[in-house]
This record gives sequence, structure tokens and C-alpha cells, in this order.
Amino acid sequence: MRIDIVTLFPEVALAPLSDSIIQRARAAGIVEVIGHQLRDWSEDKHRRVDDSPCGGGQGMLLKPEPLFAAVEALRGPETRVILMTPQGQPFKQAVARELAAAPHLLILCGHYEGVDHRVVEALVHEEISIGDYILTNGALAAAVLCDAVIRLLPGALGDARSTLDESFSDPKRLEAPAYTRPIEFRGLTVPEVLSSGHHGKIQDWKDLNALERTRRNRPDLLE
Repeated sequence: MRIDIVTLFPEVALAPLSDSIIQRARAAGIVEVIGHQLRDWSEDKHRRVDDSPCGGGQGMLLKPEPLFAAVEALRGPETRVILMTPQGQPFKQAVARELAAAPHLLILCGHYEGVDHRVVEALVHEEISIGDYILTNGALAAAVLCDAVIRLLPGALGDARSTLDESFSDPKRLEAPAYTRPIEFRGLTVPEVLSSGHHGKIQDWKDLNALERTRRNRPDLLE
């Protein structure tokens, strides 16, 4: 897979992808991630990429010219163009799995008050939001999307089963609580069933506690 990220802050987008599992996946050739400076496609002598909104309003919008030029330079026949924006569809595990099957992702990062909507109308396949809150820029959101997608690629994780039994593998349920040794720590003990070796009872405990955790933390998933 190849991922191109177009942003005013490529170093922000790439920094979280330069360590640990994601960096190992990049080093192994499982994925290629490249950050691009949007200003490189500006035709303005000051490398300006923003302007005020038509019709008035606060803030600035990213202009269409550099974004169109960037997409036209980077996209191929199998490219999926994504815009990171708080107005997008919610980013969920099912979306990450779908994107992990694409050979090439081209991620555009919003900034200021967003982008000229002609970019969305003409270029973008999906508008994606990582949550109902506002970030300083879309580069942070792009890094989150990349991390979630890359860890799903074959060979990215040491154990391929790791993505099969975790929160949101089942979209209606969170993962059950997990424990490790020591069995007793400061008066807190690991549930006895987890040390019983009885796999059926352990699975029943996990199912019950996953449901309880979901009910407590994310009741909306059960609706």
C-alpha cells in the first residue's frame, strides 16, 4: 500500500508514524507513507494557499488551485482520495478495514475553516472525521487514520490474530478487561476464572464482561 498525505504540516502527520509497529511496517515495505507540503503546489509568489470565504464569514479557506494540482499530480487509477474534516463521516473500524484493502490512499488535510467545497465536489471520494471535536489541523487526524489502517495490513502486526479479537472487531461490543501477572497486586487480584485453564469458562467470562464494559462505557453500541 502507498499513502500520500497532503498537508501544511507534513512533519506533524508523519511523526506518530515514525516509531514502533507502524515504522516497522514501513521499514519492511508493507506500506509507503509520504508527506507532501501543500505549498509546493501554490502558484502564488508568496506560496499562499488560503483566502477568505465568499459571502463573508470568519477565518480562511484552503484555495482550490493547489489542492487540485496536488491531487492531479499524485493520484492514479486506483487512488482513493480522502479529506480529513470534522464534517465527514465517522471513522470506525469497519471504515479502516475497507481502506486497508485499497492499494493507494491520498489524504488531504483540512486547515483553517476547511477547504473550498469544489475540492469535495470534484476530487474527494470520502470525507472522514475522527470525532466530534475540532483539531488545529487535519494532519493530526490523518496520522490517526493511517495508524488504524496500517496495523490491519498483512504482516504489520506480529500476530495476525491480534486484530480479530479487540474492541470494535465486533462493532457492537468492546473488548473484555485483560489482566497479567502478578496474580495479586496491592490487594487487587486477577479474577480466578482466568487462571483456571478452563477455556469454555474463560470465554464465557470474557463475553459477559465485554458486554458489561460496553454497557457502562459505550451504551450507544448496544442500541
